[in-house]
Amino acid sequence: MIEAKQKVFRRFWHCVMPIARLEQGPQPFTLLGERLVLWLDDTGTPVAMADRCCHRTARLSRGWCEGALIVCGYHGWAYDRTGKCVRIPQQPDSAIPSGAKVPSYRCEARYGYAWVALEEPLLPIPHLPEAGAEGFRQVDQFYEPWNCSGIRFMENAFDFAHQSFVHSAMQGLRDKPVPPRGEIVDRDYGFDMNIVQPVRNPDSGKKHLKIDADETVRTVDLNWFMPFSRRMGITYPTGLRQSIYSVATPIDEGRCQVIQWSYRNDSEADVPAADIIAFDRAVVDEDRLILEAVDGDMPLDTRRRAEFHMDSDRPGLLMRRKLLELLARHGEVEVGGIGRAG
Repeated sequence: MIEAKQKVFRRFWHCVMPIARLEQGPQPFTLLGERLVLWLDDTGTPVAMADRCCHRTARLSRGWCEGALIVCGYHGWAYDRTGKCVRIPQQPDSAIPSGAKVPSYRCEARYGYAWVALEEPLLPIPHLPEAGAEGFRQVDQFYEPWNCSGIRFMENAFDFAHQSFVHSAMQGLRDKPVPPRGEIVDRDYGFDMNIVQPVRNPDSGKKHLKIDADETVRTVDLNWFMPFSRRMGITYPTGLRQSIYSVATPIDEGRCQVIQWSYRNDSEADVPAADIIAFDRAVVDEDRLILEAVDGDMPLDTRRRAEFHMDSDRPGLLMRRKLLELLARHGEVEVGGIGRAG
């Protein structure tokens, strides 16, 4: 499947950018192959529009914000948040053409990030129970493009069979390759999953988990929010709780924007955010090394026999089935054919 060619994904909310970046001025982003510009109006509300002035097609992301307007850097044409041109400085006394408008899209701020839906969304922005909850702090971690498809990233996030190999330096136990068989509950928004997992505890882990043993056990509850978001709630024997929220927002064929933040029920005085990020960075980099080496086209229809499977692939196979059913409900067929990512 090639995400950018499946129209139904336009009908979901996608996390695209930290609000803090928009405070620097208009920012470009490509979502499902659509070039967008994101900016903040005079109330601090994020706006998403096509990144294309309707005069001479210059990218509006090269312009600037002026109160409630975004101004094109080429000839100064100004647009409001609906995409309507409201000022042509070269013709102050002339009527603005009625069709002088660029497409605008649904855009909301949530959890410190701008979310965009290109069409009427089928599901709400995911609810994260730790967000704003007493005793939890938010740690913003990563915002970077990967040469991998969003659905490959998501499937990997629920694949605990790779831990012993991909993450053998950080968490995986090479001598215990059989992963735990978790409980999976099908949901309208995706599915939930629960496992109890033994893991390595390297020196860096001992530092930020406050656990001295070389191995520990963690209880993990996960949620897959269709199509490209995951929550991973982890509880350690000490009572430490960390929920990691990861998204793999599709940019175009074979590329996604990986955005990750987490919530912890400790404080900066207990463990600095920099140490948490450094540990999770090491884990994420191990994933990236392998995910950028797999085919960008992940077949949803397993009858294609392009890949073989094992019992621990159950979450990924459920993910594929639900997405295939989603396409069918909206009159689409799976579009594949992309080669190796990157």
